[in-house]
Amino acid sequence: MTASRPTRPTGSLPENTPIRTLGAHAFDFSKRVAVMAVVNRTPDSFYDRGSTFGFDSAVAAALAAVADGADIIDIGGAPFAPGPELPVADEVDRVVPVIAAIRESSDVVISVDTFQPEVARRSIEAGADLINDTTGLRNPEMATVIADSSAGIVITHSLAAPRTVYAKPSYRDVVGEVIEFLRRQANMAIDAGIPPERIILDPGHDLNKNTMHSLELTRRFSEIAALGYPVLAAVSNKDFVGETLDRKRDDRVAGSLAAAVVAIMNGARIIRMHNVRPAVDAARMTEAILGFRDPAYLRHNMGERND
Repeated sequence: MTASRPTRPTGSLPENTPIRTLGAHAFDFSKRVAVMAVVNRTPDSFYDRGSTFGFDSAVAAALAAVADGADIIDIGGAPFAPGPELPVADEVDRVVPVIAAIRESSDVVISVDTFQPEVARRSIEAGADLINDTTGLRNPEMATVIADSSAGIVITHSLAAPRTVYAKPSYRDVVGEVIEFLRRQANMAIDAGIPPERIILDPGHDLNKNTMHSLELTRRFSEIAALGYPVLAAVSNKDFVGETLDRKRDDRVAGSLAAAVVAIMNGARIIRMHNVRPAVDAARMTEAILGFRDPAYLRHNMGERND
């Protein structure tokens, strides 16, 4: 007997969301969740604390993530968190060789986490397919770089200048204000010549937001997805998970997966995660529960032995 296909769930992505092409891959975000793996080539990243700072370690981590099922590799050379500014030349030296090495071995989608237009330009030349701008295109030159290329852009909500402290962020309605920012910046990107089909949005969990703000963003994620663009949820091992569960950085995987699943159920179509294999399993399982994909196989109570 053929298993029945469930009806389309509420909270799923708007019907008008198109298939998106990122690099060599097409994603039908009406029924597909992409997993973005994090590879930070920084000595002070908040989670891995420099474990992938070395060139060989960064490339190996990226290729291991591909083997574990990652759809996108997000390479970072300079954190957003408060700290000394990194010269652009140094950031280029950190990310461009890694991009080139990954591209030699894989056609995986390569993203670069940067707010520097020159880093974005050099990264795209080296083979990057996506620029992940945590400042949400605050530098107009970044929009020009993207418009003059074939790369996509992740527009992220934040309030502070990179590497600066923003004490006690306050919102009247965090979701409404994030939506207004993302809508405005997406329209600005389109006016600058970036096609809508190359735009992805990110509400920016924990970026100039406290734990209650990030929980509300996750709970009301469907309102952000209703903007009609694919939306990324960057929830992995963040402080809002740690503070909610009273867990240190190395013990937040389960909470991160729970947050990612809730975001997917509410319309997220890219999840940015450090722990790739469990994230891929969580995404594929959630797709099946939502009726977006079939199980890998059917045996249980299907007339065959279940030893």
